[in-house]
Amino acid sequence: MNANRLASSILLISVFAGCSQAPAYKIPVVPAPAAYKGDAAIWQPSQPSDNLPRGDWWKAYKTPALDDLVVRLDAANADLAVAVAHFDQATAYAAQARAGYFPTVSAGAYSTRNRQSQNRALRSAAQPNVYGDNALGVMADYEVDLWGRVRNQVEAGEAGAQAAAAELESIHLSLRAELVNNYLTLRMLDAQSKLLADEVGAYTKALELTQNRFQGGIDSALDVSRAKVQLETAQAKIADLAASRALYEHAIATLVGQSASKFSIAPAVVDIPLPAIPVGVPAALLQRRPDIAAAERHLAEANARIGVAKSAFFPTVNLSAAAGYESTYQSAWLTAPNLFWMIGPNALMTIFDAGRREAVVAQEEAVFRESGAKYRSAVLHAFQEVEDNLSLLSNLTEESSALDAAVRDTQNTLDIAMNRYREGAASYLEVVTAQATAQQVQLDALDLRRRRLQASVNLVRALGGGWEAARIASR
Repeated sequence: MNANRLASSILLISVFAGCSQAPAYKIPVVPAPAAYKGDAAIWQPSQPSDNLPRGDWWKAYKTPALDDLVVRLDAANADLAVAVAHFDQATAYAAQARAGYFPTVSAGAYSTRNRQSQNRALRSAAQPNVYGDNALGVMADYEVDLWGRVRNQVEAGEAGAQAAAAELESIHLSLRAELVNNYLTLRMLDAQSKLLADEVGAYTKALELTQNRFQGGIDSALDVSRAKVQLETAQAKIADLAASRALYEHAIATLVGQSASKFSIAPAVVDIPLPAIPVGVPAALLQRRPDIAAAERHLAEANARIGVAKSAFFPTVNLSAAAGYESTYQSAWLTAPNLFWMIGPNALMTIFDAGRREAVVAQEEAVFRESGAKYRSAVLHAFQEVEDNLSLLSNLTEESSALDAAVRDTQNTLDIAMNRYREGAASYLEVVTAQATAQQVQLDALDLRRRRLQASVNLVRALGGGWEAARIASR
């Protein structure tokens, strides 16, 4: 009969087990446009995965030195190590939550010598004043998840771990983009320094020519002074570029986990191609951005925690069991007459807590609304970042065409001015003016090249860098 009642209790418990108090989870709907407003044919190939290396997107710039720096960043960046540790914490918490699916089993033993009061209540002659008590046993306790508390804790923990994985990838992507941007800027500064160094050589020869003409009575001292100013200005610009380059070199050193004092990158003029970047369709952005995936997983985590909070309104039901041996004698302790066991369910329910449980539910619901707003904000900012960089690349491409023509025209103007000066048909002021204009246009062209390269990096970052949300599905 007792066995029948126990079986009936277990059957009743199994009927209710698995109920969840969490609301039905729905991802907030954020309308996605059919196409980007700022896209163009050169940025919208028909096959979105053809040109952009999946994951190793920086290899599209075809620079082996940059590949080596990225490897060093992955191995030694301090900020990345922080993100990895945060991910490890989240996965450990998820493992703790999953342990709730299984019973807790413990073992214990004791051997004591006890003395009772001679004036104790209900004392009898059959009870000794001094006696021993020896016990050895195992105990098991299992929470029957009637209201989904354990299951929602597990779902919250797993969603949190997936969010941490996406956040790790987001930080990884940001650090790599920062490294690539710094490296590209450093190389454009090298190109500008090389341009100015070449011009210093030309200005030195021009100064010698002006001094010789002055000594011959052809030019005035004013022309010599102008030639000196032109030369010294170019030299000053080289020093200024060197100062800027040092800052970018130091930033790269920190990113790759090196001391700025012991790190250096040799100056070089590197021809870095501007890659064609497939942007796909806006709807795909929701699966390509790790920060969006992290925001969505945090939303799922908050939804599950609402279920955990609501389950507190219902009794906690446990199945407990214990078995072992107990005897007042140490000899023949582990024998059948000394065997004891216990098995059965127990329940505990809070009757009054002055509104604490209602407050916890209200708090978790507010967290859920906050997470939903953060998710929508992340999506809208992602669309904006893509549009910003598409527009920037499109406009800079048009500007580049015009500036390339200006470089050719100013160089032609400088050649004409120099010939006129040699022939005595113009003063050196005309040459100085042409030199200054040509120099500035060439520097602007290199700076525009830097801006286009950086915009392409920022576009890759805005698109998620080849990452996909499916990568965290198994976490």
